[in-house]
This record gives sequence, structure tokens and C-alpha cells, in this order.
Amino acid sequence: MSKPVAPVVVTMGDPAGIGGDILLKAWTEHRHDLPPFFVIDDPARLGALALQLKLDCYIQSIASPGDALDHFSTALPVLPVDPPLTKPACNGQPDTKNVAAVIGAIDTAVRLAMNGEASAMVTNPIHKSVMQDAGFKFPGHTEYLRHLSGPHAQSIMMLASANVQNGLRVVPVTIHLAHADAASSLTTEAIIRCGEITAQALVKDFGIASPRLAVAALNPHAGEDGKFGDEESRIIAPAIAALKSRSIKAFGPLPADTLFHTDARANADAVLCMYHDQALIPLKALDFYGGVNVTLGLPFVRTSPDHGTALDLAGTGIARCDSLVAAIKMAADIAAKRIQT
Repeated sequence: MSKPVAPVVVTMGDPAGIGGDILLKAWTEHRHDLPPFFVIDDPARLGALALQLKLDCYIQSIASPGDALDHFSTALPVLPVDPPLTKPACNGQPDTKNVAAVIGAIDTAVRLAMNGEASAMVTNPIHKSVMQDAGFKFPGHTEYLRHLSGPHAQSIMMLASANVQNGLRVVPVTIHLAHADAASSLTTEAIIRCGEITAQALVKDFGIASPRLAVAALNPHAGEDGKFGDEESRIIAPAIAALKSRSIKAFGPLPADTLFHTDARANADAVLCMYHDQALIPLKALDFYGGVNVTLGLPFVRTSPDHGTALDLAGTGIARCDSLVAAIKMAADIAAKRIQT
């Protein structure tokens, strides 16, 4: 794995969740296989958590991202979060009073990634409802990162796994909507936009010279000639035709229940899915612990573990760090590919 010149920055996430647990485990158990990274967090909080979890992890407070390269082999580098936590974090009990610090960590990470002091950013999970209760105006990370990136930025969500035979990358065209709303909001233009951004990212970020996009149907049996709905012919097929006219190798619409077995995955570099669970169920079934959320279309590299805050596991030492480790590796690999191109 290529190592970028600048370190990867990892955000704190909600301090009441498992972000700290998996971060400490990632450094303690996997640092020899990972590129240098640092976290934006409260050094005292992480030090106390390491003692609680009985992890042999020394915490080194740093003044700048470059300092992480000097300390990473012997200590977890921590850039103190600004603004600081208002209240001491309590495992499993998120508090709106600490939302400013959570947002501050994200803001700082974006700035460092944008100016090149960090090669990429990895975001630990946030608790969306607590954030919104505190006045956060965005549905989640992806929308907020697009906002911070400027008026012309675009962003779509890809879920990827490096552990599955023949690879697995899925892109949901609609995301956090009720199924009825997802179907009614699906448009040809949205599919085209996702297809274009995905194809560009597969070239730039994953080194695939001529990417192949399988496009899932919305309805069972791809609508079976209109018996189960006409979205395939009315919305999805025109989008595929438009993508092909732009020299993108898109094909479908294909029944979703046959898109994810081993042989089918060998025929596509990514699958465009029409709604959230159509994309996430196969990924989590095939690689529950190692999936990575990648935001495509941003001017910087951003990945995230493919799970939430898991409040019930915070501070127990049970939470696995596989997805965070995979997210850090993937972020570094994408950053290195962008430098090469």
C-alpha cells in the first residue's frame, strides 16, 4: 500500500459513541499496517478511555499535522479539538452540549484536507438526531461536507469493500428516504448524475481505466415488462442510454436479486442501486465488518466506517475496528492514486 506524504486525519465523531474505542484499537493493533494518521479529539478523553479499555496506547498531543509523522510509530497523535468538549463525554450518553466540538473536528479536518496538511480525512460516526437537536441543519456527514466544499461541489455515497472476491462497490441513487418516497423521487437526471460521478471516481480514485457500471432495477424482475411498474422503461433505461452516449459503460436495468453473486460481481466495477437498502444489504451481508463509506465528488478524499455510533458498545472494548482500519487504508490508497494522476 502506498503511503501519502501527509498523514490521514480522523475526526472524533460523537464522543459518547464507539469512535474512541475503535480508534484506540486501530492504532494499538494495526498501526504497523496503516499509513500515519492523527485524530482530532480531546487527548485527556482518549487517554482515560485507553486506560479503561486496558489498551497499551500512549497519547501524544500534537500542535500541527506534520508532528504526527514524528510520533505515529510510538504514540497515537491527537490534535486537540477546537472548540473543546463542553462536558466530559459519557459512554453511551450523547449530549447536545458537545455537538459544537463534534462539528469543530469536522470543520478542522476539512480545512486540513483542503489545504494539503492532511492527505485524506476519515470521519468517525456522529449521532445525527443529537446533532440536529443542537441545531445542526444537515441530514448527515455527506451533505455537510458538500456544503463545506463550496457551491459547486457534488457528493454521492459509495459503499465499498476490498475483502470480497471480485470486489463490491455500490452507489445508492436515493439514500435516507422511506421506500415510497425513494420510488417517487427517483429521476433519470439523478441516475445520470450518480453514474457520471461514479465513473469519474472509479478512474481517478480506484485506477480503473474503463469502468463498468451495472444499473439495478427498482422493481422485482426489473418490472417484468411493466407488470410490476414502469420505472425501468420510463426512468432507468433512459438514464442508461444517456450514460452510454457519454462513453460510460453502463448496462441494465437488471434485477437486483441477481446482481451480487460472485459471477455477477465480476462483470461490473460498481453497481448503481435505486434505494438505500438495495445497496447496503448485499454489502453488509458479504462484508459486515469491513465495508467502507466513500464520498465521491468532493475536492478532497473522505471515507468513513460503515456503521453508526453503537452507543450500547461504547467503552466496553467489544466494538471491532475492522471498518475503521479499512477506511483509513482506503483513504490513503485513494489519496495516493490522486497524486499519481
